[in-house]
Amino acid sequence: MEPFKVTKGIVAPLDLPNVDTDQIIPKQFLKRIERTGFGQFLFFDWRFTKDGQPDKKFEMNAAPYQGASILITRANFGCGSSREHAPWALMDYGFRCIIAPSFADIFYNNCFKNGILPVRLSEAEVDTLFKEVRQAPGFKLTVDLEQEKIFSDNGLTFTIKIPSFQRTGLLNGLDDIAVTLAQEDKIRDFELKQLKVPTPLL
Repeated sequence: MEPFKVTKGIVAPLDLPNVDTDQIIPKQFLKRIERTGFGQFLFFDWRFTKDGQPDKKFEMNAAPYQGASILITRANFGCGSSREHAPWALMDYGFRCIIAPSFADIFYNNCFKNGILPVRLSEAEVDTLFKEVRQAPGFKLTVDLEQEKIFSDNGLTFTIKIPSFQRTGLLNGLDDIAVTLAQEDKIRDFELKQLKVPTPLL
């Protein structure tokens, strides 16, 4: 997993609450067995018209937001089913950070496991970011996980608080398997000790 320390990028807006995982990556695209290739289908029913053309009415499709690596959205993002394909699609599209007032719990934890930083800010702070993005399309933020700060070139600054375990994992690029493998010597020592324990008589 790619470590996350500091990222600076364009901010894209998704001004909708209660975005569920079937809207993030619709069910018909879940046939792939790899983690890659899902980005093209992200928000598919919103990004594209019925004839497969980019929908000009969908705000995120506007030219200034192309190449965005930070997404701002509304409360309860990632609700619905627990499919891990949702963070896979967001990551494959290019998003490294998602900012919202709240997230569904399973989605929130799945983000950390897949290299995405989910950031909770207050409703008022998110409102401020939406205003900045719309006043200056192409607006950029710097997200510094090491300092737990978000700031902009025009002076905005937000302090964030990320759970210690998840923060350490992201900073070092460690998913759950890598965290376990880091304890490989202790696991091996434990297993060897178990082999030496006499089998109890029945």
